[in-house]
Amino acid sequence: MIISEYMRNEHRECDELFADTEKSVIDGDFTKAEEQFLLFADKTLTHFKKEEESLFPTFEELTGNTEGPTRVMRFEHEQVRGLLGKMAESVENKETDAYLSLAESMMILLQQHNMKEEQMLYAMCDRMMPQEIKEKTLSTMKVIEL
Repeated sequence: MIISEYMRNEHRECDELFADTEKSVIDGDFTKAEEQFLLFADKTLTHFKKEEESLFPTFEELTGNTEGPTRVMRFEHEQVRGLLGKMAESVENKETDAYLSLAESMMILLQQHNMKEEQMLYAMCDRMMPQEIKEKTLSTMKVIEL
């Protein structure tokens, strides 16, 4: 449960920042939207870095599987990164409709992605990893920054 709980909490923090940004865009407050979007993007990319540099390699080493769930998650991370770039442009250019359209795509992508991680990958990590490896992985992830 140690991995699932920590990573699920990070997903929720990102979700809140995403919703706050969308509200600011709808309200037409692009100064606030830009600040919130940068926080959302930073938190999301830091979360991805934790997975890609610590959690995924540990999982792959224990299972011997680099073609399974971690490969799919990495591919989806790249999709999110592409959308983040387009969303940043729309916030910078104060394009409400463009932002909201991209945000809808992002929301769908992140909901599906997070569900797969939370219901499958993180649960597998918690079941398969010995406690000491879970604790070491979590300690490593907690200090990773962009």
